[in-house]
Amino acid sequence: MDCVKPKYQVIIDDIKSNILSGTYKASEQIPSESALQDSYNVSRQTVRKAILELSNEGFLRSERGSGTYVSSQYRSRSGRETKKTIGVITTYISDYIFPSIIRGIESRLNEDNYSLLLASTNNDIAQEKKALEMMLSYGVDGLIIEPTRSNEYNPNIAYYLAFREQEVPFAMINAYYEELEVPFFCLDDVQSSYLATKELIAKGHTQIGIIAKMDDLQGKYRMKGYIKALGEAKLRFHSEHVLSFDTATKSLLSANLEGFLNDNRDGLTALVCYNDEVGLEVVHVCRRLEISIPDELSVIGQDNSYIAKNANIKLTTLTHPQEQMGRDAADWVIKNLQGKKDLPTSTYYQPVLIEGETVKEIQVKPS
Repeated sequence: MDCVKPKYQVIIDDIKSNILSGTYKASEQIPSESALQDSYNVSRQTVRKAILELSNEGFLRSERGSGTYVSSQYRSRSGRETKKTIGVITTYISDYIFPSIIRGIESRLNEDNYSLLLASTNNDIAQEKKALEMMLSYGVDGLIIEPTRSNEYNPNIAYYLAFREQEVPFAMINAYYEELEVPFFCLDDVQSSYLATKELIAKGHTQIGIIAKMDDLQGKYRMKGYIKALGEAKLRFHSEHVLSFDTATKSLLSANLEGFLNDNRDGLTALVCYNDEVGLEVVHVCRRLEISIPDELSVIGQDNSYIAKNANIKLTTLTHPQEQMGRDAADWVIKNLQGKKDLPTSTYYQPVLIEGETVKEIQVKPS
């Protein structure tokens, strides 16, 4: 059962969000106590309690006979350690490729004695908002972000613009928000899926499907690479050979894969997977359905994650820069803070195929 927030806390959270996102500017007067009473349907005492707490935290200041104004005192570093702090927001922290990325960031920050403040979003917009507010409240000197659901409109754009207004440098990893002009460090996702599909075509496969995650930019671009390779080989794109999912439906992937594989049992001979995690899920489902890999179905993952290396079957996959990406993004932020000019605005890493045990060559029957 969810706890209901006290009414004064609701007011605090809303005003704080308006300040951090730039809706309320520094030195701007906030609505009067009576206006807040009407807006939240609360007593004057509740409003005053919220204003007092926000004033104590340095978000507001009251002037007798005039009103209450936005203060920027919350950004003050007084009483805080003097070394600079870089915020890092990723979708996930403890699994898949993320420990390696964070390790790369941390190793580079340590070289220049920077602190790291870490948060994750679980690819959830509301959690991203909380993470951004935390970073703004703390007053980080720079920020490295992996965008949340990067292939969809993001209502948190105002927070990124607030960082820009405060001249806090930030860069994005793995993806970026197309609405923003922002430096980024990404795998060439189009090329990754293109190479995966080309490998299958070179092994004689013509009926190739794809499992794609479509709320992230990586999924959009990996789909593009798959379509590009089919087109070059003059192979037809079959919509029934595509299984898409997103963050909300990821938990249903195993069940949906069963239906998808059963429906395509006599057609598909190979699958390009969104990443290694999905590739191994395909392997598990195929075992349940008694579909032999690679004899009946060839499978390619992407990202060369530790889970692919530690699986019972060696998954054919493509490389991801992981630790190097983290180091490079941290290096960019540090150099920006040091006043270096002409820093790159986009960095793409080229994937390389790693052969495993999950792709079989099909002998083309003579006509």
